[in-house]
Amino acid sequence: MNDKELFEASDSIFDDTIRNGEETDPLGRVSEYETEQKIHFVEENLWTKLQRSGKKISFAKDILALFNYMKDPFVSWHRKAIVVAALIYFIVPIDAVPDISPLIGYLDDLGVIASLLKFLGSEILPYYKPGYRS
Repeated sequence: MNDKELFEASDSIFDDTIRNGEETDPLGRVSEYETEQKIHFVEENLWTKLQRSGKKISFAKDILALFNYMKDPFVSWHRKAIVVAALIYFIVPIDAVPDISPLIGYLDDLGVIASLLKFLGSEILPYYKPGYRS
């Protein structure tokens, strides 16, 4: 095998690292472009999910605070990516415990949201509406 054939054969290894004209990380890390696409998905689907489940869950205020955090232009994109992942987990009906299960359907969603709130700590507090504790 000559050098040209070796180069062409090894070139196919890197084909999956270019997607939509942008280079992606071979380790599977999310880029800023991919985060923006997922933010758009959350914006389109979050309100429908909250309308369907808003009365069933006690953490709707937390979801709204996370949405406001995600929309803040001063929050770095890699922090937004973590919030977007949690919100997508909440939106998508296929998860560890299906949302149609009575009583326990939203426990896994609550666990993900609670873990994220713990991770963000006091950084998330300004994103709640005034009087959220009442």
